Amino acid sequence: MTSKVAASAFLSRSYELSDHLQQSCIRILSFGKSTTSRIGSHIHCPVIKLSLLDNLNLWNNLLGLYLKTDEILNARKLFDEMPQRTVFAWTVMISSYTKGQELASALSLFEEMLASGTVPNEFTFSSVLRSCAGLRDLNYGAKVHGSVIKTGFLGNSVIGSSLTDMYSKCGKLEEARELFSSCKNGADTISWTMMISSLVEARKWKEALEFYSEMVEAGVPPNEFTFVKLLGASSFLGLEFGKVIHSSVIVHGVLLNVVLKTSLVEFYSRFAEMDDSVRVLNSIGEQDVFLWTSVVSGFARNLRAKEAVGTFLQMRGLGLQPDNFTYTAMLSLCSSVQSFDLGKQIHSLTIKVGLEDNTDVGNALLDMYMKCSASEVEALRVFRAMISPNVVSWTTLLLGLVDHGFEQDCFGVLMEMVRLGIEPNVVTLSGVLRACTKLKSVRRVLEIHGYLQRRHVDGEIIVGNSLVDAYASSDKVADAWNVAKSMGKRDTITYTSLVTRFNELAKHEMALSVINHMHGDGIRPDQFSLPGFISASANLGALETGKHLHCYSVKSGYSSSSVSVSNSLIDMYAKCGSLEDAKKVFEEIATPDAVSWNGLVSGLASNGCISSALSAFEEMRIGRLTEMGLEYFRSMEETHNIKPQIEHYVHLVDILGRAGRLEEATGVLETMPLRPNALIFKTLLRACRYHGNLSLGEDMANKGLALAPSDPAFYILLADLYEESGKQELAQKTRSLMSQKGLSKKLGKSSVEVQGKVHRFFSEDVTTVEKTKGIYAEIEWIKSEIERSGFTYRGNENASYHSAKQAAVFGLVYTSAQTPVHVVKNKILCKDCHDFVSLITRLVDKNITVRDGNRVHVFKNGKCSCKAEETSFVLS
Repeated sequence: MTSKVAASAFLSRSYELSDHLQQSCIRILSFGKSTTSRIGSHIHCPVIKLSLLDNLNLWNNLLGLYLKTDEILNARKLFDEMPQRTVFAWTVMISSYTKGQELASALSLFEEMLASGTVPNEFTFSSVLRSCAGLRDLNYGAKVHGSVIKTGFLGNSVIGSSLTDMYSKCGKLEEARELFSSCKNGADTISWTMMISSLVEARKWKEALEFYSEMVEAGVPPNEFTFVKLLGASSFLGLEFGKVIHSSVIVHGVLLNVVLKTSLVEFYSRFAEMDDSVRVLNSIGEQDVFLWTSVVSGFARNLRAKEAVGTFLQMRGLGLQPDNFTYTAMLSLCSSVQSFDLGKQIHSLTIKVGLEDNTDVGNALLDMYMKCSASEVEALRVFRAMISPNVVSWTTLLLGLVDHGFEQDCFGVLMEMVRLGIEPNVVTLSGVLRACTKLKSVRRVLEIHGYLQRRHVDGEIIVGNSLVDAYASSDKVADAWNVAKSMGKRDTITYTSLVTRFNELAKHEMALSVINHMHGDGIRPDQFSLPGFISASANLGALETGKHLHCYSVKSGYSSSSVSVSNSLIDMYAKCGSLEDAKKVFEEIATPDAVSWNGLVSGLASNGCISSALSAFEEMRIGRLTEMGLEYFRSMEETHNIKPQIEHYVHLVDILGRAGRLEEATGVLETMPLRPNALIFKTLLRACRYHGNLSLGEDMANKGLALAPSDPAFYILLADLYEESGKQELAQKTRSLMSQKGLSKKLGKSSVEVQGKVHRFFSEDVTTVEKTKGIYAEIEWIKSEIERSGFTYRGNENASYHSAKQAAVFGLVYTSAQTPVHVVKNKILCKDCHDFVSLITRLVDKNITVRDGNRVHVFKNGKCSCKAEETSFVLS
């Protein structure tokens, strides 16, 4: 009996001791913080040894501590060992997976929870719905929605917000709005903010602002996170919207914490309003590295180098240590403004503060050296020193190699990436295709295309656009079109690549046809694609089409906002002989750039003495225009700080040569800071032929042939010069030498636009369809009319049916009396065709413009703008 009492007393004391130990462990666990992860293992071990794990609260607290300290693997092991799992245990475990972005694991564990018969609570459902939102898994989210309804949690505000977020992130905004409306009366600030956030993420910026208005009308106070989301919308809606939101922050008395201040700084810097960004920075006394970095980044993005450096130094002066984001922003600035010296100084600072091993900083350094250094050596040294280069590092290396002309090495970089298990992203692959484009290697394009197809990324718009460009630049037009058609989505870049490459390949009609495909996709030409279409019109001499494009550019605002569009219009009008329109476009440019001036100088050079280059110089003769051309050339550098390029010197020599000032033209060649090219020698040779300067012409031909021995134009011009100088034997010898080298004259071809369609003609081509329309007969009839009208036409039988004559006559026959005819010819207009067209305009009251391979001729009333010698006709 005594022994039984003793045993009972011992057991009672043991239970008391066990309970005391368990309660002590729970209290210790409740003190655990994020930095005390070792407490978990220190308590877990004795708990196991003392067999205290029969207390459920102890299990839950131990699980909570592991999860607080991000020891999710240890937490899962403990979770799997739990003899009984409460809804709390399931929920904290699922929530931890969601927070750690292990979203699929969260959903998998939720399935296990349901299978165990445990009923989820509102916090479980909220975590699971957030995982569905992150995965954009609408089907599973809808299934969870059904479970919410069955368990009676639909009216819960936390779950309502999570459901709204899930549907909106899965692209179902209507369903999200319906859910929000159903619990609108009970919605709090968090719910409203979440809905606004969903609209912003869906790029429904105006709707987000409208929702905010409803929120205020409903009497729900916005908080700092509400305004952060609204500033995100305002970044796309415009500066004025953001200023209204900033005013609302002040009106509602919302505390300007670091997050909201940073959003305001970033908003103002997006619109280059850096003074406002600085005012926000100075509005509170607290000093925060992230906030100061935002201001530095803002100055850097707006290329305000002096202010960025000043803010960076001020930040350090206040005792704030710039972090990897600050240094990355400064290095990006160096790359953008090509400041190699500053970049090297920033590099030294990163070494001093121990950030040279940071991957983001390393990537920025790599980019800076690639863009600022003349050699790739320093960049390669930075790359090799990187401890853990990521896909951005490899991509930066690859793009830099392309820029430095090492295109072949890019394929080795790609192979090494794949070998190391680093998955190339769309930017990497786009860079490889750019290398293919520069190499014009069809084999490489096909290899990369196959690789893209195997990875199922050839439909990605960035990669697809690069693939289109690579095929088109290699003259694989059909392949380029096929890739464009296979893309799930096309944009203006797709079509801009096509029109640009088609123009480069002289496929101008095909380039113009691209605009119809754009319309079919509901895409309107922008400031980047328009110049390509206008250029195609210019090269085809399609003035009416060019005018339509000009009209569109005015209506869309691109003619006033984009200098490149205006420049292309100047070029188009000049090439079509409409210098008055070219002048008007030039005058409307607020700040003409080098291309604008080049277009104007080109117009002067190619159009000869056409009335007015500027309004003050209307109806000037060729001598005065020469002075104006020289004045424009001088003012480029002296007044406008634009350094003349080789093409400007070509035009200058052309202007002097046409005026017969051959000695001055020769002086330009001898004193110009650039090395003369073949074109400039050819230009002066042509002037020598026109003015009969044999000795200088021979010199120009020899120098030109030394640079371009396969250019037949030098032989043709020299032979003509010999012939016109009475040196028949030398002329024949030059032509024979040309034949021996296998060189021949280009086939003459001309085109004319009639009712929006371009018609082509070829010299001596008796098979052309237009011949059946009686063009040859019309030419013969016009010749007879010339004779009948009292003029003697001294035509050359060999030039009877040159393409320019065919095109001019076709335009004459098939256009209305008031419509001018615009002809484009690929070669210089011969004297016979020049006389013939001049006589047509003497007989018929109609202007005819012919743009040949050298200049623009505007024929009117028997006279040409080139001020050539009197046409070869005499009164009978």
